[in-house]
Amino acid sequence: MNTSSAPSESPSTIHVFSLNCWGLKYISKHRRARLTEIGKRLAALDPLPDIVGLQECWTQADFASIRALTLHFLPFGKFYYSGVFGGGLAILSKWPIEESNMVRYPLNGRPGAWPIRGDWFVGKGVACARIRYGNAPKDVAEVFCTHLHAPYEPEDRDSYLCHRTAQAWEIARLMRHATERGHLVIGLGDFNMRPKSLAHQLIETHGRVKDVWREIHPDSSLGSTEDELERKRGRPMPTADFNVTENGATCDSVLNTWRWNKHQQRRLAKGEDIHIAGSNTDPRAKRLDYIFFGSGQDAAVSGGALQGRWRVEATSVGMTERHPILRCSLSDHFSISATLTRSPAPSSTKEDPETRTSLDPAPFLSPQIYTDIITLTSTYRTRERNQGRRRLAHFLAQIGVSVGCLVAVWWSPHNYVAFILMLASTLGFGVGITQGLMGGLFNAWEERCLREFVWEMERVKEMAKEVAAERK
Repeated sequence: MNTSSAPSESPSTIHVFSLNCWGLKYISKHRRARLTEIGKRLAALDPLPDIVGLQECWTQADFASIRALTLHFLPFGKFYYSGVFGGGLAILSKWPIEESNMVRYPLNGRPGAWPIRGDWFVGKGVACARIRYGNAPKDVAEVFCTHLHAPYEPEDRDSYLCHRTAQAWEIARLMRHATERGHLVIGLGDFNMRPKSLAHQLIETHGRVKDVWREIHPDSSLGSTEDELERKRGRPMPTADFNVTENGATCDSVLNTWRWNKHQQRRLAKGEDIHIAGSNTDPRAKRLDYIFFGSGQDAAVSGGALQGRWRVEATSVGMTERHPILRCSLSDHFSISATLTRSPAPSSTKEDPETRTSLDPAPFLSPQIYTDIITLTSTYRTRERNQGRRRLAHFLAQIGVSVGCLVAVWWSPHNYVAFILMLASTLGFGVGITQGLMGGLFNAWEERCLREFVWEMERVKEMAKEVAAERK
């Protein structure tokens, strides 16, 4: 991580970029070629990005490849370590990174879901970086890059919705604290959520930040046309081009080759160049990747002069092009970028600058929303407690089976029978110990994390009620 001196002048514009690279080692196809091409496309962007957040960049080799291609305009960078296999998060910057740390989410899936669902093993969390973009005390951007727990089922029956909502609360708290310090706040990444979902509302309200896409496109979709919220809006079926330019769809687009059916992918693998028109209907595309920002204050003091707030000027979906040789999409997600500009300084300088840095009173959601979150969490806790008891029962049963097999060896008529019994005893004992550890240790640990989350939601709910009562 490079740490040279701070820049002498504060910029009036900051370009931000985020992409889920789909760089799973041994699993993602054409990983090295695709991520190398991503680095080349980053270097060819106009304007060049000033701050880049990457998700699912799992290997240091891939990170080094992208860094080498972008070093001339993004000289500062950090690859973040977390979990068993790494968190897959990285941040690149035009300006010095003064501080960085990896904040792991307390709730992040279950180890028993391996190998199909590996969220717990990668130690998902928030990659935090404090970036100095000017020499004034408040010329600091606090960047939070994350990848929330994946939704493996529709949201109405998503067994991990509780964890993802708790993760949204955690990153919202980090962003709120940065906002209260008066810094520019940038939250970016693959949030695996729909606009206006519980997680989205928590982040915008309690993180005191704004979704850049909805700032520019307030009437954009709330999900794919298959989602209930979007169906209720009664909008016509969008085209692929409309989803990219207006709805900000970064995932499941018909333009993305990794979302094609197996027949189309086999044709592509044989070298056939398949063209999908932008006018084709696109019912499944949705927005899962976000950039949030918060100015943090009304005006910053720089060299005795007041400076205006940061605002979003433009946002777009990118990296929709295919690999020039492989003809596949560069990732299973498209990128999202935003341009933040600093508005002109206030014309009046009579007010005390200290008063300009104060924030409005803390906003709250409707108390019913907190009730819904508490109910969701309570339902999940009940299910997990029952599952924990079943795991412990399985543990005791396996111990009994293991001991029974060892006893049966004494009366075994043949050596191969004795071997089979001993093998069954060993394997059964291993499975039993694993179930016992999960039912006795992991479930207890998860239960305590859930209790903390519920307490925080109950406290915020009471505060929201008090505010609502005062307004009446």
